[in-house]
Amino acid sequence: MSTLSTNTGLQVELSTRQIVKIAAPISFAILIPQLNFVTNNIFLGHFNDQALAVAGITGVYYLIFSAIGYGLNNGLQALIARRAGENRPEEIGKLFTQSIFIGAVISVLGIVITWTITPRLFGYFITDPNRLQQAIAFSKIRIWGLPFLYIYQMRNALLVGTNQSKYLVAGAVAEAATNILFDYLLIFGHGGLPQMGLNGAAVSSIIAEITGLLVVYLVIWKKGISKQLHLFKNFRWDGYNARLIFSMSAPLIFQHGISILSWEYFFLLIDSHGEIALAVSNTMRNMLGLSGIVTWAFGSTTNAMVSNIIGQGKQEMVWVLIRKMIRLSFSCALVMALLINLFPQWLFSIYGQSGEFVAEAVPVVRVLSAAIVMMSISVVFLNSVTGSGNSRVSLMIEIFAIGFYCLYIYLVLDKFFLSITYGWMSEWLYWVCLFIPSFLYIRSGKWKNKII
Repeated sequence: MSTLSTNTGLQVELSTRQIVKIAAPISFAILIPQLNFVTNNIFLGHFNDQALAVAGITGVYYLIFSAIGYGLNNGLQALIARRAGENRPEEIGKLFTQSIFIGAVISVLGIVITWTITPRLFGYFITDPNRLQQAIAFSKIRIWGLPFLYIYQMRNALLVGTNQSKYLVAGAVAEAATNILFDYLLIFGHGGLPQMGLNGAAVSSIIAEITGLLVVYLVIWKKGISKQLHLFKNFRWDGYNARLIFSMSAPLIFQHGISILSWEYFFLLIDSHGEIALAVSNTMRNMLGLSGIVTWAFGSTTNAMVSNIIGQGKQEMVWVLIRKMIRLSFSCALVMALLINLFPQWLFSIYGQSGEFVAEAVPVVRVLSAAIVMMSISVVFLNSVTGSGNSRVSLMIEIFAIGFYCLYIYLVLDKFFLSITYGWMSEWLYWVCLFIPSFLYIRSGKWKNKII
């Protein structure tokens, strides 16, 4: 087994400084896609209310495929972090190459599904013909960004898993700047370009993903990371490592896929409550995404550090790490929850909304703020399960939570047709159902002898 010298920085240390060092760039990298969603919706909100409403359904639809890539990314990240903890850099390059092959296959499937099955699926739930046609047209354009998104996501696993998350920033900045520029140009038709409205947001997002991808891989090459980790040294199919990645990631892909799919189901049920309810829920999705940035960054850091620590043979330190993560995650979530409660009207004004929209949205903000705090704890525990190498267990936990979530939203939004404020209380149920089994599994210690 080949090794690097001890100063390579692949093995993490258990300290708050180390946690922040990894989590801060991840937060920034997660912030950028969320800002892209928000930017799209701000421009669309000023374009017209229907575009903002449709963006809720189509945005969550694309998130389903993004979540599949995120599941692949999380599985790969746990494997890379384990090899980093074992100080085996040559194996990291092999894993990374196979993940690109797997991501390419999944993206092709996503494009085929969107062009063939999705239009009929939308037709079952979207009642307004104009909204239906806009949603289908947007999705057929937006899905072409999927191959670039998946390859872009793999860099997260590589850089976070090898304790080099600071290099995430360059690609994220390039992506955000590109998205803002082309949103302005294509949605409204400035700079001599055609006015594309909702479809302009789709095209600008694809251009932004391609730009971010090119920039981050240029950084990886310039910093010598490709050489250090043997990236693309043997760019060919490797059955053993491909099966290893798929075995680790498949449950996570399914887990994140059904999680966002249930959210799409939520938005499709909201559609029958009217355009304002749909636009409010889309705005709430943006606020939840922005407020949860730090939480998900700590979750991703937990995944990588738990796996790295176990790779070093320090299983007894996992609980110490979890407690540190929860203190940091909970504190940040509490601050975010307080901020959105203090200034909700100002936030809605950014989207160009007032009056009836605000009256319906403010009660949802109160519900959402409690969910943000609950999420901060549940995400850490769920990612601890993933980092321990037990992705099948995390899948079972997700299925358990999603089952209760879908039953609740069906009864509240469809069967009894209650207000969307009660519908958004489903977030409380979801995070509690994730927390309880994750906590019990980590406490059981059954993960300590898991080898990946």
